[in-house]
Amino acid sequence: MDLPFSLLLVFGSAKLLGTVFERLGQPGLIGEILAGVLLGPSVCNWVQPSEVLHALAEMGVMFLLFRVGLEVKAAELMQVGKIALGVAVLGVIVPFGMGWAIMAAAGVTHIEAIFVGAALVATSVGITAQVLASKGLLQARASRTILAAAVIDDVLGLLVLALVSSMAEGRVNLLRLAGTGLVAGGFTFLVALYGTRTLQRVVPRIEKRMDSDSGQFHLALVLLFALSWLAVFVGVAAIVGAFLAGMALSETVDQRVHHFTQGVSELLVPFFLVAIGLQLELGGFRDPKTIVLTLAILAAAVVSKFVGCGLGAWKLGRADMLRVGVGMVPRGEVGMVVAQIGLGLGVIEKPVYAVVVAMAVGTTLIAPPLLKLAYKNAAPGDLAAGALELP
Repeated sequence: MDLPFSLLLVFGSAKLLGTVFERLGQPGLIGEILAGVLLGPSVCNWVQPSEVLHALAEMGVMFLLFRVGLEVKAAELMQVGKIALGVAVLGVIVPFGMGWAIMAAAGVTHIEAIFVGAALVATSVGITAQVLASKGLLQARASRTILAAAVIDDVLGLLVLALVSSMAEGRVNLLRLAGTGLVAGGFTFLVALYGTRTLQRVVPRIEKRMDSDSGQFHLALVLLFALSWLAVFVGVAAIVGAFLAGMALSETVDQRVHHFTQGVSELLVPFFLVAIGLQLELGGFRDPKTIVLTLAILAAAVVSKFVGCGLGAWKLGRADMLRVGVGMVPRGEVGMVVAQIGLGLGVIEKPVYAVVVAMAVGTTLIAPPLLKLAYKNAAPGDLAAGALELP
């Protein structure tokens, strides 16, 4: 009885608050995240984070990125590859430096400052992708730059996290770090470059031997789970593999696969959004110093990505610089994972952990309204062929 009731509370409240925020002219996902805050330990304490909800949340973000990948062609993503690399690199350097400097000035330990800097590095592309997908703007040049940069960002974030974790454990193996980076980067590049061509040959042959009308969708699910697992195996996030799986299939599968994926996403994505809100514990903010530090880190998290990633996209023009900078702001579950690792290693204290979690939730809530403003003048006309060319 507990499980069905928890699912009812989570899904029902997420959709209710999501509808309310949409009626107010705001992205519905803000309401869904706030549903998690209200249901969780901070307010009503009706729902606790659990393995089941965590699994549903992981599935939700995987299907979200798979659905996004189905709308993006690898060739179009490659067009913005060089700019996306610049966006990702500056989007790592600037946030890490600002986060470390603020925490060092606050007087925390050296390793705590480094971990907070690492938590500011990686972008949670799921939030931005949800907003862009709902508005039909995934094909816009800035949107493709954000998606490509977020994939590269995940690989770079992996290296930063591996480095700071090694420092916390008192041992740094540069050769191993380089090997991890090469494997993760090579996996991502090869799937992006050759995945579509390979599946265009393989999928039709396999489909002919399948009797089911849903054979393409079954194949898509197998590829989704296989590439998600391989992504984790080589060290990057499962959502990167899910996105690459969708992109590899984007020019092969029919509309039924898109419809089925959309249906599964509608079921699972609310659990991902609510899970972000569930992590926030307001009890850690009784100390005014913690509140001030949180506000400083939250401001740095927004400004550093906005400035760093925006500068990386300067060739795209002012409007797209703004969109890319805002699109890279949310940290979501990525920032929380870094904080949990630091807490597990015993190198960050509870107050610092609370600061990082608040930053992750805060940037996730701030990003959708900012994206709405940044894309205010964008329209389906932006998807015309001429809009896909770089200046």
